[in-house]
Formats: sequence, C-alpha cells, structure tokens
Amino acid sequence: MQVIKYPSREVWASLLTRPTFDSTSLFDTVQKVLDDVRKGGDKAVKDYTLQFDKINIDIIEVSKEEITEAEKMISVNLKQAIEMARRNIWKFHSEQQHDLPEIQTSPGVYCWQKAVAIEKVGLYVPGGTAPLFSTVLMLGIPAQIAECKEVILCTPPNKEGKIHPAVLYAAKVAGVHRIFKIGGTQAIAAMAYGTETVPKVYKIFGPGNQYVTAAKQLVSLRDVAIDMPAGPSEVEVIADETANPVFVAADLLSQAEHGVDSQSILITISDKIVEPVLEQIELQLENLPRKELTRKALENSKIIVVKTLEEAVEMTNEYAPEHLIISTRYFMGVAANIVNAGSVFLGNYSPESAGDYASGTNHTLPTNGYAKAYNGVNLDSFIRKITFQQITQEGLTNLSNAIILMAENEELVGHSNAVKVRLNEERERDLEVRESRHPR
Repeated sequence: MQVIKYPSREVWASLLTRPTFDSTSLFDTVQKVLDDVRKGGDKAVKDYTLQFDKINIDIIEVSKEEITEAEKMISVNLKQAIEMARRNIWKFHSEQQHDLPEIQTSPGVYCWQKAVAIEKVGLYVPGGTAPLFSTVLMLGIPAQIAECKEVILCTPPNKEGKIHPAVLYAAKVAGVHRIFKIGGTQAIAAMAYGTETVPKVYKIFGPGNQYVTAAKQLVSLRDVAIDMPAGPSEVEVIADETANPVFVAADLLSQAEHGVDSQSILITISDKIVEPVLEQIELQLENLPRKELTRKALENSKIIVVKTLEEAVEMTNEYAPEHLIISTRYFMGVAANIVNAGSVFLGNYSPESAGDYASGTNHTLPTNGYAKAYNGVNLDSFIRKITFQQITQEGLTNLSNAIILMAENEELVGHSNAVKVRLNEERERDLEVRESRHPR
C-alpha cells in the first residue's frame, strides 16, 4: 500500500482517484451485444455465452429439479447462517414500509400517497470470481417484502453449465420466481428486452464487471430502469490511536480480496498505527486463498495520514466511500459529520463484512463516488409511490386564483381554462338554483 503523510488539499483530488475503468469506452462493443439479443433472443444469448464464457448452454432456465438437488448439497450449518442473514435482512427492510397518510393541504384539498411494488424486477448476481449468494439475499428479500409479482435472477453458470448450489438455495429462500443461467452483457440485454425464455422486466438490480456496468447504463437510457451506477467495491477506514491495527488490516484486506480493481483506503490521524497496520496486512495476507488477487488490489490502495479528525472527515466526504468504518474514540461524533457514504460501520467491533452478510443492512451500495448522490438498495428501490388527490368544490375555489395566475403567467392558458370552466359551471348552476327558487 502507498503511504502518504499530510498531503496538501491541492492534491486530494488526485490522491483519491479510483482504479476504475471508463466503461464508456466499451459502449460500442456492449451496444452490439444488446442489439443482437434484442433481435435474436435466446439464440443470441446462447451464442454470446459460448463466445464469452466458453459454455454451451442448451436450456437457459434453471429447473425445479436443479434447485431441489442444490438444496441437498448445502450443509446444515450454512443453511442456518443463511437463515440468520435472511431473518435480519427481512427485519431491517420490512421496517422501511411507510405510506403517507391522507392530509389536507388546505381546506377541501386532500392528498395522499400509496406505495405500489414494481411488478417485474430482474436481479443480476455476478459469478466470475466468487459465488455471491449473499447478493441474492440482499436483492431478493426486499423484492419479496415489496411483493413484486415477478422476480427473476440471472447469474453466469460454471464451466459445467451449472449454478453454484448456494446461489440456488439463497434464491429459493429469498423468494426468487425464476432463475436463468446467463451472465454478462447478454444477461442485462435479456432482462431489458425479453427473449423467448426470459421475461422483460421493468427494473434491473445488481453489481457486475465493467461490461455489465456499461450495459446497465445503456439500457437505462430508454428501455428499463436500473438501481444505480456500480463499479468495483471499496472501503475506507478512519482511525485514531485507539484503533486496533489487527482489525484495521483485516478490514482493508476483506475489501481488497473482491478483485484487482477494488480499493482500500485508511485515513488516520495517528502516525503510530501506520507501521503496525502494514505489518498486519503482510501477516494476514499470507493466510488468504486469494492473496495474489488481493495483493494487486493493494497496489491501488492507500494509507493517508492527516493532522486532524476534521480533515479526515472532509477528505472522506470528498471520497464518498461505498463502505466506511470509523475506528476512533468518539466515533459517534465523527459519524455525525459524514454526509457522503454508502454504509457506515461504527467502532472497533463493526466490521464491514457484517453488513455484507448478516447484520440486516443492504450491501448493494453506490461506488466510485456515487454516494454523493445515490443511496444503497432498500425497500423503496422496489416500490413506486403514486400520489392521489381529491379536491372539493370549496377546495378548488380556494386554489383557483393561484392556479389561474400561475398558469397564465407561464402562458399555459389551457391549464387556467381547466379551472375556469369548472368555476363557471358552478356559477351557472348556482344561478339556476336561485332562479328556480325565485322565478321572475
């Protein structure tokens, strides 16, 4: 890891750059795949799976028999762990259900809001370097709580044309309705446009490599909604002298092992913990099965020493990390000043891996600085909120002057007319009533 001490503010921007690939350079390549799948359906999906993944898939959809067989292959201990994670994810996300009750904004004007599930959603779960069955839970469970009518999952098969049994089991637990053996750009295309086998969805969720990211960006322009821009995973740790170097090193490594383009950042006000953290990284790295991949990610990672916690917070808000761990004496005070982060972990006993798996919060989070504008996946991600209003005659009369003046000053006379004709009709009706009571 690079160690930078007391950098001036002028170099912060360059110091906090990420090792991300500009996916826009892939747009031409990705667009061709999208177009081919839109036109060619299942055949194009199979052709690209053979071309990119070197796998010949005859039947795209996972059968019920395959799901049943996968369940038998999962150990009791893993099933219990998945159940604990499922229960906590369900509990955290189910508490996010809120309707805006009917309110009267002014006399005779009643407004309210109703939450309605997105009917058809597609979940994408990568499978290149690890079987990410935890992501299945993170995406499938909120969709289940929201009561989406159709939840499908696309994930790449292995060389034998099969899906990892833990992914299939997690999909069953999370209430996924249909599962397809498709990865990469062709999976995004299949969900965006539909094929003979794969249904078209209204919104696509899930992380992926640079090709998947580019594909999601392109289909979101006019064909389907997406959860958020996503890129390589990242973690930042803010630490002072009270931080445990063993814990800090473990947290930095846990994120670095995701992939060579992942990034781990330590911002500390304590020069004394730098060497102990570096020593622990080397010690713990040797015990990781993915140590070569992790070591490459550490080349993009940094330890930055600053003078004050205020400076550390300011730098953090500029970086806007996907995951932020605050290992300081007064972590609640530091956390109160964080405004740009995907998910925050407080204290020495809140590792980022807890949020990745079982604490209940969602691990599908904005990366690459998008935490400045996006939040992570939550129950609202699977819901549309429809507004309703009912206006009485009295209410419209009360609003009429404001509506007419505003509309006509925007030169939208048709808008003002929609109010005037109603008022005129009421005046005419009132006049008729008065004349019927007092005929001439």
